[in-house]
Amino acid sequence: MDLRESIANQSSFSLRLSRHVSASAGDRNVVLSPLSLHAVLSLLATGSAGSTLAQILSTVGSPSAADLQSLSTQTIGLVLADGSAAGGPRVAFANGVWVDSSVPLKKGFEETVTSVYKAVAKAVDFQTKAVEVANEVNAWAQNATAGLVKELLPPGSVDNSTRLVLGNALYFKGAWDKKFEASETKDSEFYLLNGTSVQVPFMTSKEKQFISSYDDFSVLRLPYKQGEDKRQFSMYIFLPDARDGLWSLLEKLSSEPGFLDRHRPRQKASVDNFKIPKFKISFGLDASEVLKGLGLVLPFSAECDLSEMVNSPVAGSLSVSSIYHKSVVEVNEEGTEAAAASAAVVLLRSLPVGPFDFVADHPFVLVIREDMTGVVLFSGHVINPLLAE
Repeated sequence: MDLRESIANQSSFSLRLSRHVSASAGDRNVVLSPLSLHAVLSLLATGSAGSTLAQILSTVGSPSAADLQSLSTQTIGLVLADGSAAGGPRVAFANGVWVDSSVPLKKGFEETVTSVYKAVAKAVDFQTKAVEVANEVNAWAQNATAGLVKELLPPGSVDNSTRLVLGNALYFKGAWDKKFEASETKDSEFYLLNGTSVQVPFMTSKEKQFISSYDDFSVLRLPYKQGEDKRQFSMYIFLPDARDGLWSLLEKLSSEPGFLDRHRPRQKASVDNFKIPKFKISFGLDASEVLKGLGLVLPFSAECDLSEMVNSPVAGSLSVSSIYHKSVVEVNEEGTEAAAASAAVVLLRSLPVGPFDFVADHPFVLVIREDMTGVVLFSGHVINPLLAE
């Protein structure tokens, strides 16, 4: 399978995952990194066999573990290299495996996760020092995300029955290609889904923008400053025309193949009334139930087969208890800072015309992706810009 097809499958998984998370989030703002969760599932796939492996591959839309490994190698090399030294966004991506010393990793699994997934593999003592190991994983995630993700593993999530933790952390900080003037930021009404409104700070600009308009929604692309390589990171805001149109737009975005690419603005247009709210979202969840809703049930069951992961008689008794995920995104006049971390705990058992109006004064969908490859780093929605949690 070529890279573009693999990335298209990854993007499809990303948007389906976002829709399921959004549906269960109630009135919270949502941001998550499908790429981070995809990385943890790829690590799990490397250690899985039989029906468990088949189900993971089906969920993420990949034909084989080898395809996932090839995608990871190219994604890490092409998309996730830090570009800050060359004037581009700061990007950091890290994988980690913590395994109890009583269940040594299989050589093939360890070689793959360290060479392909660039993971740090470490033997630890879950049986007598579970709290200390959990603190170590949390410190690793905090360090890898420049302090944004502070407690990936909640209290009690790791105990003396834990045998492995598989982790991923992703950090992104990009400056807008055209920054907003802070002096132009003004408070205005943002309309909530329940019909009420709140006063929030809105950024504005008279610069031409990448905007496209369709029958019942509009799309804005805000590019980040490029470095010396060919990568182009952008944030997309999908804004429904109707103030209560968020859910139907999310359904379209996640169910129609290639929706994001087909509706990506490619030319700049003049703007008349143009307003984007400032916001910061911190969102965390146990992704296990969401993944089960997508059909991934075997890793969490007694039928789980992680026999390719460890070289131990207890390999047949391992299963995944939870997959934890945390993301943070902040959008302001300068640009965007975003981070995410995920951990799996395994235990014993149209053309533009202008001028356009683009006033994001009601709930909208956001996506941060790399445009050269199409890899989605973060996705979510904003229901109320004043809600940080």
